[in-house]
Amino acid sequence: MRYVSTRGTAPELGFADVLLAGLARDGGLYVPAEIPRFDDARWDSMRDLAYVPMAVEVMWPFVEGDIERADFERIVTDAYASFSAPDVTPISHLSGDTYVLELWHGPTLAFKDVALQLVGRLFDHVLALRNERVFIIGATSGDTGSAAIDSVKNCDRVTIFIMHPAGRTSDVQRRQMTTVLEPNVFNLAVEGTFDDCQDLVKELFSDEVFRDEMHLSAVNSINWARVMAQVVYYCYASLRLGGTANYPVDFSVPTGNFGNLFAAVVAKRMGAPMGRLIIASNSNDILTRFVDSGVMRQTGVVETLSPSMDIQVSSNFERFLYDVCGRDGVQVADRMAQFRSTGEIVFSPSEMAEVRSWFAAASFNDDETTMLMADSFAHGVTLDPHTAVAVGAAKRFARAGTPMVVVGTAHPAKFPKAVERATGISPTLPAHLADLFDRPERYETVAVDVEEIEKYIRRIRSEGRDVER
Repeated sequence: MRYVSTRGTAPELGFADVLLAGLARDGGLYVPAEIPRFDDARWDSMRDLAYVPMAVEVMWPFVEGDIERADFERIVTDAYASFSAPDVTPISHLSGDTYVLELWHGPTLAFKDVALQLVGRLFDHVLALRNERVFIIGATSGDTGSAAIDSVKNCDRVTIFIMHPAGRTSDVQRRQMTTVLEPNVFNLAVEGTFDDCQDLVKELFSDEVFRDEMHLSAVNSINWARVMAQVVYYCYASLRLGGTANYPVDFSVPTGNFGNLFAAVVAKRMGAPMGRLIIASNSNDILTRFVDSGVMRQTGVVETLSPSMDIQVSSNFERFLYDVCGRDGVQVADRMAQFRSTGEIVFSPSEMAEVRSWFAAASFNDDETTMLMADSFAHGVTLDPHTAVAVGAAKRFARAGTPMVVVGTAHPAKFPKAVERATGISPTLPAHLADLFDRPERYETVAVDVEEIEKYIRRIRSEGRDVER
């Protein structure tokens, strides 16, 4: 498998190099040169597989040639051994034809664990083979940070720096990052929004001298390996619910950065028996407005009860845009430059016809989200605010007789204030996090200033703190 940049001028790479590179050198995102497609017979042969062997089968075409099959099977098995659910991503019935795909059974209680527990082990494997070290730079709106930290905190060849927007995550989300005191873990509270954090990551990668000096790598969903791992649970859920070419399964996905949705796009392109993909947004509804109007236009970021979706620049949309533009990297680069300079991209009627053939979209404000959480609670189901938004979108676009899967992205205990507001009850953290609020925190507060952050990272390296054990 070879990988190309969405902006067309970075060199083609194999999987291991894409894993370590993160962002392409031309500023684009890596995508497979060709998406593998399984025929109906192959999907049928996988229908009764448990999650781990199915994960190996689905992901193998993306890594073949860079990792030995036996090593990959071991890595995947190890990645999911820490999940509290034997089937990793169990499916529960909500009501009627609607189900919840529970992606919160990993160590940090969020869907990011499904990808990052794997990605951390892939880093370990590839770096050991090459006898190399990397500095991982990441931005988080809440969940990526803790999942990434947990996945690499014991890696001898990785030092990780995670930026989160100061005061804009839940207290549980923040503490899951800042109470990890391993010497290779560094947290930065940025005095800005998640979009600012994401821009800082891209600026650090665009400084090629700094990038090469520090051997930078990424764990955000700009890293293809993240998306690859998320493809699996769409395949798993659609097969588990009896999906076929004539009986496809719909999915409602809470989204901000579009990574989870793009994984669904890849699964569907691989031939998984999937129907409509529903974009579920909070008040930061750039994607919903885009599907409705044909114009992708930035507005200011609004703080909401679902902070992981408080995003106005959906980085992974560029991967979908690449296909909308006929895989023309020059056109993608021009349109992304236009978006950065003007804050909007206008799409043609033919382009929007393609977009709408893939997606429907709905958005819900905090009051509506609270009502959705309260209604689910009254029927015996406690939801976090992100999953509740997806439930609202699922209700809006449900089709009689067609299974609808709500992608459940986080354990409700990660957002206790929002849950208590809706239900009157504060959810309890699982036993392994019961003392979270008693643990000491460690982080630095920084301005939205790439030079300041570069100096900080260089100082950590010069003091040797990145290799202390």
